[in-house]
Amino acid sequence: MNVEDCKVDSLNSEILEAMPEIRILSDRVANQIAAGEVVERPVAVVKELVENSLDAGATRVEIEFRAGGKSYIRVEDNGGGMSPDESLLALERHATSKIREASDLLAIGTFGFRGEALPSIAGVSRFSIRTRKAGWDHGTEILINGGRFIHRKDCGMPVGTRIEVANLFNSVPARRKFLKTDNTEAGHIVHIARLYAVAHPEIAFTLLENDKKIFQSPVTEDFEVRVAEVFGRQLADNLIDLRVETDGFCLRGLIGKPGVGRSTRQELITFVNQRLVNSRTLNLALIEAYHTFIPKGRYPITFLFLDMDPSTVDVNVHPAKKEVRFREEGRIRQFVIGEVLSRLREIAGRGSETAISSEERILPRDSLRPINPDSQAVSSLDDTTLPVIGTDEPPRLDKEIQASSLETAVSSKTDGVPSSSPWRYLGLAHGVCAIYETDAGIVILNYRAAIERIRFEEIFEGLRDKEIMKQQLLFPAHLELDSVLAATLEENLSFFADAGFNIEPFGRNFYRVEALPDWLKPSEAEDLLRDLLGLIQERGLNPVNREFLHEELARRASFLPVKVDPKPSREEIEALPVRLLVCQNPLTDTSGNPTFLELSRADLERRLKGAF
Repeated sequence: MNVEDCKVDSLNSEILEAMPEIRILSDRVANQIAAGEVVERPVAVVKELVENSLDAGATRVEIEFRAGGKSYIRVEDNGGGMSPDESLLALERHATSKIREASDLLAIGTFGFRGEALPSIAGVSRFSIRTRKAGWDHGTEILINGGRFIHRKDCGMPVGTRIEVANLFNSVPARRKFLKTDNTEAGHIVHIARLYAVAHPEIAFTLLENDKKIFQSPVTEDFEVRVAEVFGRQLADNLIDLRVETDGFCLRGLIGKPGVGRSTRQELITFVNQRLVNSRTLNLALIEAYHTFIPKGRYPITFLFLDMDPSTVDVNVHPAKKEVRFREEGRIRQFVIGEVLSRLREIAGRGSETAISSEERILPRDSLRPINPDSQAVSSLDDTTLPVIGTDEPPRLDKEIQASSLETAVSSKTDGVPSSSPWRYLGLAHGVCAIYETDAGIVILNYRAAIERIRFEEIFEGLRDKEIMKQQLLFPAHLELDSVLAATLEENLSFFADAGFNIEPFGRNFYRVEALPDWLKPSEAEDLLRDLLGLIQERGLNPVNREFLHEELARRASFLPVKVDPKPSREEIEALPVRLLVCQNPLTDTSGNPTFLELSRADLERRLKGAF
C-alpha cells in the first residue's frame, strides 16, 4: 500500500468517526419540526383551533387574542367536547376522529383529518385544554409547556372545549424573530376570523382583542347580512348574489359588480365545501370571467362557495390544507367562468338600458380645421372638443378622454423651459390630435397622451421631493378597511402624509381623510387608497418600493379626470409641446403609447410626389 492510499484510508476513517449516529427523534422534537409547517404564525393557530370547533359541531365560537396572538390566544366553543381519555389521545401525533382508513382520504368531509395541529401547537407554546363531553359530570384540564407534559386534572366547565395558547414560539426563538409587528399579526387573525364567520352564518362568532370586542355576529340565515355585519355595508353594497346548481356542482355566494375591482387578490376569497382555499384553478377562472368587466391589472371581489362531491377534490396536498386539487379541473374552470360571466352580463345588461349609446358619445370625424393666425384663441376648440368633467353632459369625443386641463399641464415649473416652441401649431384633427409644422416636416400630437405624460412627471417629482400641494376637505371623507389593510395603513401613515394625505383614526378600522393631494377628487380617494395599501401589503415599503409606489401613484394621478378649459388659448396650445419635450421620457405616455408621430419632409415627398 502506497502513501496516498494510506492518506485516503485515514481520511475516510476521520469522516466515519465524525458522522453522527442515526437516531429516532423524540416526540417533542418531532412536534416542533412539524409545527414549522402547520403553525407558521399566530393566525395558523387560530385557523386550526376554529376548524376543530367547527368539526365538533359548535354553534357558538369565541376567539380572543393579545399582542397579535404572540402572548395569548383562546378559542372556546360549545361543541361536542372530549372525554378524559380522548383529550389525552388528541395530543398524540396523528390521532384523529376524522378518518379511519386510507380510503377515507378520498372523500374528506371535515376540516381536520391529519391529527397534527394540537401536538404541533403544544410543542411550541404553553398549551392548556379544558374540555367536557356530554354525559360526563366533570371536565378535563391538561397543561403542556413547550411539548413537556405538566399535569392533567378534573375541572368544572360546560359541555364544549376551551383551548388557551400562551407564549407562542418561546421554545423556538428563531421562529419568533420572523413574526411581524403586533398590528400586522393581529390584522391576519381578525381577517381569518371574519372569513370563517362569513362562511358559517349558522354559527355565532365573537372576536376579542386585548379584552375589547372586535365584532360579534349572531346566527343569521342571510349570507348578505353576515357579510355586511363582518366586512361592512360599504363593501356589501358593491356585491351581487350568485347561485346556480348543475351537474353535481353548486356555485353560490357574492361577487363584485361589473367595474368593481382591487389592485391585489386580498378580497378574492374562495371556499370549496366550506373550506377556505387558495385555488389557482378558481382564481384564474374568476379573473378570466371578469376580463372585460374590470380594468387590466385589477382583481375581482368575491365570496364564492363551490360545493361538490368530496371524492372529486383532494385536500391532502399540504399540511396547512390551504391548497386543493380537482379531479376535473378543466370542467370546473369552464363551469365557474360560464356561470360568473352569465351573471355579470345579466347585471351589465340591466345597466346599459339607461346608458347613453356609444354613437351619441362620438364626435363626427370632421376634417382638419385650420385656425386664424390673428385670433387670440384657438377657434377650432369649441365646447364639443374637450370634455368638461363635473357636468351632466358626457364628453363628446372619439374616445372618452380623461385629460387634465392644458392650463394645469403647462403653467407650472416654467424655469429653464424655452418660451417658444419649435413646433408651429396648425389645427386640430378629429378632436384628439393637434397638428404642428416643424422645419423637418409635420408632427401629429396626441394631446391626451402628452398631457398624461406631463402630469405624471410633475406629480412624480412632487412626491419624490415631498412638495405636494394639499386640499383641505370641508367635509372629511370616511374610509372603512379590513383588519389587514388597516394594520398596513397604521404602519405607513408617514408615507401617506408625505404623499399629501391627512388621515386620522376614527374608530376600529375606520379612518377620516381630512386632506388630499390637490389633483385628487374626494370621490376617487377611497379606491386609490385601497389600491396603494394593497400594493404596500403585498410588496412591503422599503426605499426601492417607495419609489415604485411614487411612480404608481403618479401614474394613477395622470389617469384621473379633472375639469378642462373648453377653449384653451393659443399660448397654451403652443406651450404644450414645450412642456412635453422637457420631460424625461417625452416619446410615450405612462401606458407606453406614443405621444406624437412625426412625418419628415422626405416621407411627405415620397407619398405626395411633386409636392416639394
